[in-house]
Amino acid sequence: MTVQINYHSDFNPNCDRGEQGLQNLLDRLVRTMQRDELVRQTTNQLRESLQVDRVLLYYFYGQWQGQVTFESLSSKEFSILGSTGPDDCFNDEYAALYLAGRVRAIADIQLEPIQPCHRDFLSNMQVRANLIVPILIPRGLWGLLAAHHCESPHYWSPSDIEMMQTGAQTLATASYILES
Repeated sequence: MTVQINYHSDFNPNCDRGEQGLQNLLDRLVRTMQRDELVRQTTNQLRESLQVDRVLLYYFYGQWQGQVTFESLSSKEFSILGSTGPDDCFNDEYAALYLAGRVRAIADIQLEPIQPCHRDFLSNMQVRANLIVPILIPRGLWGLLAAHHCESPHYWSPSDIEMMQTGAQTLATASYILES
């Protein structure tokens, strides 16, 4: 003999809490999907418009600790998804520059006067040219939007820089990014 018990919220105070918890979970899932789709669209559009090998999002999950969480690639061989930056190269000094809105455009890392650890880090990721724009939200530096050209130098025009800044601003003002 099987007994089925139906709980109605009038008789079970935990039911409302359970339903609310499920609704909160679903709401977070929808916001995450919306955020991911916005990032995916933004990185794809930028890579195609800039005609580069890779555009990525480097997300800070801690105090100057982060990783590549999204990338748009011209070829799978350029994937660095999940990569973290070198701890000794990205420090408070660099963070302060990006917090102040720094945009960094390097046409050729072989010719640019940069720290050796930075050059080695970029070379290991197959970067020959890069353009970095901060994603700033009211509480600080949320992440970096980066365009990489891997196989040759790449001159970054003022319109390229403006396009990246617009992409970063689009991400920085999206409600589901502000909440994350």
